[in-house]
Amino acid sequence: MYLVNVERHFDAAHYLRGYQGKCENLHGHRYRVVARLKAFSNQNAGMAYDFTILKKQLAGILERFDHRCLNEVPPFDEINPSAENIARTIYFELKDQLGKLPEGMHVDAITVWESPESWVEYQPD
Repeated sequence: MYLVNVERHFDAAHYLRGYQGKCENLHGHRYRVVARLKAFSNQNAGMAYDFTILKKQLAGILERFDHRCLNEVPPFDEINPSAENIARTIYFELKDQLGKLPEGMHVDAITVWESPESWVEYQPD
């Protein structure tokens, strides 16, 4: 089994609606995002999945969040832009963008760091 990981980042502001604390106020983060694919075999040229393709797909998703107030960007105009919701949103968008992957391969997890000490990982059930 192979775990293929790529990392990207974006800078954005957000605030948490209904939160009783300082994160209720507008503030910013440099979000670090890792996308992980799981593959049970290597495909072409001895690679489980091409890093270049995965980086490009992830960057395309993150581009719409970069240097924005996340609370103004769908779906975060309706749900809180918590690290948990960001990770889940990126997971499903990446899964949709990659489409049908080779048999035995799937998007395994998305990890989102709000700071060097605080992160969340989303994996579907």
